[in-house]
Amino acid sequence: MPAAGLPVVAEIVRSGFVEGHHYGSIVALAADGSVDWSVGEVVAPVLPRSSNKPIQALAMVELGLDLPDDLLALACASHSGEPFHVDGVRRTLASAGLDESALRTPPDYPLDDAAREAVLRAGGEKSPILMNCSGKHAAMLATCVVRGWDTATYLDPHHPLQVATIETFARLTGEPVDTVAVDGCGAPLLSTSLTGLARAFAALATATEGPEQRIAEAIRRHPELVSGTTRDELTLHRAVPGLIGKAGAESVYAVALPDGRAWALKTDDGAPRVRPVLMAEALRRSGVLAEDGVDAAAVEGTGRLDLLGGGKPVGEIRACF
Repeated sequence: MPAAGLPVVAEIVRSGFVEGHHYGSIVALAADGSVDWSVGEVVAPVLPRSSNKPIQALAMVELGLDLPDDLLALACASHSGEPFHVDGVRRTLASAGLDESALRTPPDYPLDDAAREAVLRAGGEKSPILMNCSGKHAAMLATCVVRGWDTATYLDPHHPLQVATIETFARLTGEPVDTVAVDGCGAPLLSTSLTGLARAFAALATATEGPEQRIAEAIRRHPELVSGTTRDELTLHRAVPGLIGKAGAESVYAVALPDGRAWALKTDDGAPRVRPVLMAEALRRSGVLAEDGVDAAAVEGTGRLDLLGGGKPVGEIRACF
């Protein structure tokens, strides 16, 4: 067992032999907001990484950011760097009279393999706009322009944009922000528990008006902008009616449904490969796969991860909670 004493949530099985484990925590909220079931530690603070983005985007809309739905979805994104993502970031910046030189994201290549290879074939280099968080950063900059705030220091945790974001984040999670860290993109990273994260996603998913509804509907209408055309997150959005979800680094994942049910998870080792496996099992355990309109086969597909031997499947990573 790891030092934190977290339970095994998945087994790594090769040729029938269990060669390793993933440890972690998962929480499922009922429609009334109570905890339906949980595994591991779900009330201690964690760093939800990019799963925080829809909540950060909500703060921007509350501050007066008014983007079309596709660009609002991109503000919630860890995008793949496909051409339509990059074009969307440029459109967001242009709407505020800015260009990509204003971005403070670290230079990077696209997440998507094909998009990255296209950049390399064309002789391109890493750039801030290709970094997967550039949609959020562009929206942050546009919000600063709306409010008349300094754009050069928008990542400073004491900047009025970030102060307001902390207030919105605490309100939606129902918990005080215990830690303000620095995310991989350089933006302030706010802590909450898995229960608080699930609670925030439920608040977005159940909204019938106001900024919360705008965020949820943008995600539902444009899930390909929140992730990419080849990502498991897109498959899950299309498979479960009304679902909104967002994955983050260190194997964090949060999703919610319009009836208020919500799930959040994280593994101790942060392995991204096990994240969709665990969410598919969590939805199955909660009975979602048996509900009308749900493409159960597609959900199960996101949760299937084969291990290869000699180029052929010889095992799997399987959930065990």
